[in-house]
Amino acid sequence: MFAVGIDIGGTKIAGGVVDEHGTIVRRARVATPTDVAGIEVAVGQMITELSAGEQLVAGVAAAGFIDRERSTVYFAPNIAWRDEPLRERIEQRTGVRVHIENDANAAGWAEYRFGAGEDLRDVVMLTLGTGVGGAVVVDGNLLSGGHGVAAELGHMRLVPEGRTCGCGQRGCLEVYGSGRALQLEAREIAVDAEFGIGARLAAASREQGGLTGAAISRLVQDGDPGALEALRRIAVAVGTACGGLAAILDPERFVIGGGVSQLGDVLLEPMREAFAAAMPAYGHRPVADFQVARLTNDAGVIGVADLARRRAVAGG
Repeated sequence: MFAVGIDIGGTKIAGGVVDEHGTIVRRARVATPTDVAGIEVAVGQMITELSAGEQLVAGVAAAGFIDRERSTVYFAPNIAWRDEPLRERIEQRTGVRVHIENDANAAGWAEYRFGAGEDLRDVVMLTLGTGVGGAVVVDGNLLSGGHGVAAELGHMRLVPEGRTCGCGQRGCLEVYGSGRALQLEAREIAVDAEFGIGARLAAASREQGGLTGAAISRLVQDGDPGALEALRRIAVAVGTACGGLAAILDPERFVIGGGVSQLGDVLLEPMREAFAAAMPAYGHRPVADFQVARLTNDAGVIGVADLARRRAVAGG
């Protein structure tokens, strides 16, 4: 059974027809409109185009808090959705049965079903991009919570009274373990003479008018000590948070996705060390391993299509 998956991003809407093995057999992509009505029109048109007259179900993934019925978007940080009946609106436009899902949950489900978490039962995924997203699979089921908004892992408070987060709290993992946090740490190292290792970071900042994630990644790959220290700091933040998550959830694996994850073992090694230091009874119990996500930019499309298919088969 095929299903349509749509992933609404900040700059693009990606879509695809996905088979039951997680393979995208047809694709579509458009720039993300700047207004709510335009986004809903674009999503509806994409679903209609990809369905091509067939009676397919569709899943739509977007950043935001979504109710337990996977119908209404309570709140979205980058789109002006407030208590938006998104499923109803898109179904009215398309005549297609629709499932709405948080984008990090969709990506995590895809990795669990077809990627780095395949053949396991309990998996936690963290996506390290501009922010930190999360997904939790417990005994083969995606954790949604009593109100539908579980697994906002980036908003665990890691540092009491720490840096201010966009969610309104202070000290969240997101402001210590994200791609944006990597840039902040790199800037601090570039101007902090205490470390004496920020020369190349400072030079890159002067040349480019600021430190981009791509510039920091290049320096990491070149073995620059300043860039490596910046990366180590965010790896420690994420690894420490995973120690606490493991005490509660006991996953078999942590899957690390998002743009920062492409740095591979240079990121994962200090993360594993921080995890070992934070994990209760480490060395005296089975513990999770860490792997980089496999499905990269396709995860949201694949995951939300699979969730829509499963919901339709279950009659939900």
